[in-house]
Amino acid sequence: MEQVRQPEQLDRHLESCQVISLGLMEYSAAWVIQERLVAARSVDEIPDTLLFVEHPHTYTLGSSTHEENILYSPQQLVERGIAIHTVNRGGDVTYHGPGQLVGYPILKLPVAGDGLHADVVAYVRLLEQTLILALTSYGVTAYAHPGYTGVWVDAKNNKDKNGKNSPEKIAAIGVKVNTSRVTMHGFALNVNTDLNYFKGIVPCGISDKPVTSLAKVIGHPLELTEVAERVSPAFGAIFGRMMVAGALP
Repeated sequence: MEQVRQPEQLDRHLESCQVISLGLMEYSAAWVIQERLVAARSVDEIPDTLLFVEHPHTYTLGSSTHEENILYSPQQLVERGIAIHTVNRGGDVTYHGPGQLVGYPILKLPVAGDGLHADVVAYVRLLEQTLILALTSYGVTAYAHPGYTGVWVDAKNNKDKNGKNSPEKIAAIGVKVNTSRVTMHGFALNVNTDLNYFKGIVPCGISDKPVTSLAKVIGHPLELTEVAERVSPAFGAIFGRMMVAGALP
């Protein structure tokens, strides 16, 4: 009978992915770092990388954003200290802010069946599964909602018209993949997020499904570093990577 390899044996056969925490950083500064790392990964100067970051109050507008989904006026944005950025990811408008764990994977994806491009949809599904796995460690049952992108949980006190628990979005996903099949942007997991800031937009263009946070679901706040320490191994498990500590080049 073939001997089962132990985890430490298996790790030697996995590609590495470095994990770098940027702490609290203004959105455009983190975007510059992303672009620099994407360029380096595109020519194989660095390994796959997972950035963790927390942003100040920010609305980002993806390539499918409809202006009517921004509900606050320019004056209200200024009064609330909310920056706004048009970005090159897919999707509609979303919110980033304190208490939210944002992950930016810089990965070189494999070639899809056409022998040229990456399978972006499959990549997004893997990001969803990563967060679902990480949330399981908190005893939270999360899932991918058919027809939508992101990660969802059932609301305990919010019923739909059929009397069933209504789905609430706990994590948003929006990505871009360049011609070298390298990814940027990624996911935003609401941990201790002030959900009131979602009132200034129609999140991801979805008006009939509310958002929630991990703190709201489990009943108490958490340290973002602790949550990142659970997301990182989940990412490694789903993507087949050995997660290692890294630093910006």
